[in-house]
Amino acid sequence: MELIKALPEDCLSSILCFTSPHDACRSSKVSPEFQSAADSDVVWEKFLPSDYHRIVADSVPGLEFSSKKELYRKLCDSVLVDGGRKRLKLEKLSGKKCYELSARDLSITWSSESMYWTWTSLPESRFSEVAVLRTMSWLEIQGKINTQMLTPNTKYGAYLVMKISGRAFGLDLMPSEVSVQVGNKEECLNTAYLRRRKNSHVEFMETLMYGHRTEALKSMVAGGGGEGRLPAEREDGWLEIEIGEFFSGEKSEEVKMGLKEVKGHHLKAGLIVHGIEIRPKH
Repeated sequence: MELIKALPEDCLSSILCFTSPHDACRSSKVSPEFQSAADSDVVWEKFLPSDYHRIVADSVPGLEFSSKKELYRKLCDSVLVDGGRKRLKLEKLSGKKCYELSARDLSITWSSESMYWTWTSLPESRFSEVAVLRTMSWLEIQGKINTQMLTPNTKYGAYLVMKISGRAFGLDLMPSEVSVQVGNKEECLNTAYLRRRKNSHVEFMETLMYGHRTEALKSMVAGGGGEGRLPAEREDGWLEIEIGEFFSGEKSEEVKMGLKEVKGHHLKAGLIVHGIEIRPKH
């Protein structure tokens, strides 16, 4: 301990720069000297994203902070960027970036036509608007992000964040196709079901109208449908379904993520699209 006290603060700060945000916070309890070093801007600038200046300038509303540690904490709580169309959040323990693309930041086929989709605000949404499928046979949603916006050398998962209304129908008569493609690499395909709890009347009507076609429809999907991924409930009350995963390397590549069901030609309604979240997989 006496040796630690003898080290200058800038030396301790340099040592802590090679640790993690979690370790820096823990080390602050070792001694007053470590606490002073662990709170320094030198340490927390190392943990901030390399493009944090751009993030601060692009944040909505503007971010105010008195230290780099305070800025790190605010980014861990999430901040809206790109005019409120995206949400950035840092993982508290690792500092890795997570992004959520709002419904307005996605390409949703025919979403500008009020006959098929409506745009509305929800109090539980982190964005100003969500997209609600009124009724349509063609469902296609796609998001894009560049790997330079993400943390390098990190495995990411992409998830469609959504809800399914009580009056929904036709969403799970056949699997939807989900896909992720990085640059010009081969597209990774899978299947998913947009399931929700059905009331007996809706279930009876769907069986009556489409029951004899269900197995035939499944055979039209890549992979024959399989078991298919199912939505999982999140802590924030929304549902999410995994679209796929990819690796964010050192070079700049565009990542395309999407969900579509365009082969069944049956009417669908009741899907509420919040966005697509891209976060590290552990």
